[in-house]
Amino acid sequence: MKDVIAKAVSEQTKAAVDSLTDGNRYAAFIGLDVHKDTLAIAVALPGRGEPAYWGEIANEPKALNKWLERLGTEFGGALLLFCYEAGPCGYGLYRQLLEVGHECQVVAPSLIPKKPGERIKTDRRDALKLARLLRAGDLTAVWVPDAEQEAMRDLTRARDDMKSQQRKARQQLNAFVLRQGQHWPRGKSRWTQTHYNWLESLRFDQPWLQIVLQEYIDAVKAATQRVDDLTDQMMRVLPSWSLSPVVDALVALRGIDKLAAMVLLAELGDISRFASPKQLMAYLGLVPSEHSTGNRRRQGGITLTGNSHARRMLVECAWSYRFPARQTMHLKRKAKNASEQAKAIAWRAQKRLCGRYRQLSQSGKNIKLVCVAIARELVGFIWDIVRQEMPRLTLQRSAMAG
Repeated sequence: MKDVIAKAVSEQTKAAVDSLTDGNRYAAFIGLDVHKDTLAIAVALPGRGEPAYWGEIANEPKALNKWLERLGTEFGGALLLFCYEAGPCGYGLYRQLLEVGHECQVVAPSLIPKKPGERIKTDRRDALKLARLLRAGDLTAVWVPDAEQEAMRDLTRARDDMKSQQRKARQQLNAFVLRQGQHWPRGKSRWTQTHYNWLESLRFDQPWLQIVLQEYIDAVKAATQRVDDLTDQMMRVLPSWSLSPVVDALVALRGIDKLAAMVLLAELGDISRFASPKQLMAYLGLVPSEHSTGNRRRQGGITLTGNSHARRMLVECAWSYRFPARQTMHLKRKAKNASEQAKAIAWRAQKRLCGRYRQLSQSGKNIKLVCVAIARELVGFIWDIVRQEMPRLTLQRSAMAG
């Protein structure tokens, strides 16, 4: 690796460092193609020259620190800008680069420009492409959560994964019982103790089918227990979370409980970073897609880009607005810790969204499309509540720090 770096150093590198006084902020733009074992590195100097490939190093903190020391020596300690694609390797590399004083962008893979004729993909080509596009400013950076935010997001996603396993186990059990000519009466609640008693009372001619039935029942109960355990864990850590006051404000909205609010804030972080509700709607993929050319204008369904976990949760919350707007005791109880501003916004949301749901459904719109439309408008009220709560939260933190 030392020989590779030595060959890459040239008069262009020295000129790049000298040109920092002429207005260039970064001495070099470095693209990293990240894998679990290796990092492929390419460096683009300011200007229009072609990026240089600097080889691969092990994707380990020790190897990276050693390489960063050599890089700092070559560029005289000047500021460098790194980038790599968001992926399964997380944000550890991002935080390590920031700790040593450089800047880094984690870019969205789906928004990287791609030529139609590109048919060859290698680590070398990817690193060179990232360095070139980073220098040109053609990459879109994603929001990187801090360590606490990322931990909360992992917790909420773990519960979502367990919920999917529970749903799958229930479907398998129901399918098995139906294949044996049995089914639970329509209109009665499932997965109660009475339902489990009925399932365990079923008898079949073949004894091994009893074993199959019991295994399916045990799988459902185990999955349900995992969901309950993670739900309890979320409720235990909520009071110590920095965004806990914002959760209390969001539950004032109809259809949003503490679990839903935690999922939304864990996935989106500080929503007030969006300048307008329209930006947040677009980030969540809730705006209509469009393919227009010339005099022809074509719009289709929603774009489905951005965060799918938050989008799904919003659509689920939107179902609650199919009922008339009213201030029930349940809504008042769950909003008792919310501020008066949040309660006022929540009531405006009820009046607006309940009427909107009724208007769209009575016009013959598909109910699923109506819920998506309600979810899109619900985003605006969520943004408004967070925008009101975040300055208050910031003042509280400042007072505690002082």
